[in-house]
Amino acid sequence: MKIVCFHLYNDYSGSPKVLHGVISGLLDRGYSVDLVTSRGGVLDSLSHPSLRVTHYNYRFSDRAVLTMLRYLGAQILTFFIALRYAFRRDTLFYINTILPVGPAIAGKLTGRRVVYHYHENATVKSGFYRALATLMQWIADAIICVSGYQASFLKRKKNIVVIPNTLEASFLQRLHPNPAAAFERKTVLMLSSLKAYKGTKEFLNIATALPQFRFVLVINDTESAISGWLSAEMMTPASNVTLLPRTENVAALYNDASMVLNLSNPSLVIETFGLTALEAMACALPVIVPTVGGIAEMVDDGVNGYKTDCRDTETLIARITRLLTDKYLYLQLSHNAYSTSLRFNRERMLDLLTDLLK
Repeated sequence: MKIVCFHLYNDYSGSPKVLHGVISGLLDRGYSVDLVTSRGGVLDSLSHPSLRVTHYNYRFSDRAVLTMLRYLGAQILTFFIALRYAFRRDTLFYINTILPVGPAIAGKLTGRRVVYHYHENATVKSGFYRALATLMQWIADAIICVSGYQASFLKRKKNIVVIPNTLEASFLQRLHPNPAAAFERKTVLMLSSLKAYKGTKEFLNIATALPQFRFVLVINDTESAISGWLSAEMMTPASNVTLLPRTENVAALYNDASMVLNLSNPSLVIETFGLTALEAMACALPVIVPTVGGIAEMVDDGVNGYKTDCRDTETLIARITRLLTDKYLYLQLSHNAYSTSLRFNRERMLDLLTDLLK
């Protein structure tokens, strides 16, 4: 079987990371894979004799109109790329996220089997995303959801499969869990972006209130974009904050941290899964995550981390302080966090995925 994967924007965020793991697993199991995506992200590192990659140029813009024009151009381009497979038998289209609508439509028109890997929760996003989700439910032969929470919002109930995300073995090998040493670091880590709903400003405010601890904020953008954002927001990070641009080596960040935050604002977005939370727990780091969404399904409050609304600054400060000063509590949560990560087994995920593709 030939599997053709389409992904719009190749960066270092969660959805291309998941696709990287999916493609690596499929190649290991003998599948032939074609990948159509942009340049400049985690998918660039894929290499295999049975993998063929088609790249195109795509990036976001600060101007919404320009971003939409680029998006439409990418859909037209990938629509025609997808038509190359119109008369090839035993070919399946794997659409990663709801954004690559051009190749999905081409697959529908040419009778290809179309499987969506749905990472978003379109119902809490804009009308544009909701329209794409409606189209997905009409086009898709099957839809992979990353959590039960996410799947519950789909009107369609047939051929919906929940397959939680997992981590690649190559990533896990670079983690060095050491709870006792991690506790002594007193370092709070968050991987975020410049989008308002990600809680970046809240993180900086918490860091200012807790000068006794070290805070590391990694923003999925360039240094120039980060500098521009700080100027526009008139914010100056406190002296205990290390601010970093996007990086490929996130494993090293977890190895240097004590705990990980996700401060997504539930009034603006609800996380369908928590890849950074899973990565943190695989390094035996307790996490603090939102109170709702797929990411909340991963955390037992007070057992392997905490569920706390990002707008509840006082509770966040109290829980960070207690975790980083109470070693017995920290080691308990650290152990439980690591145990939780073991439930997200990559081979089981690949078994479910390959059964679906067959």
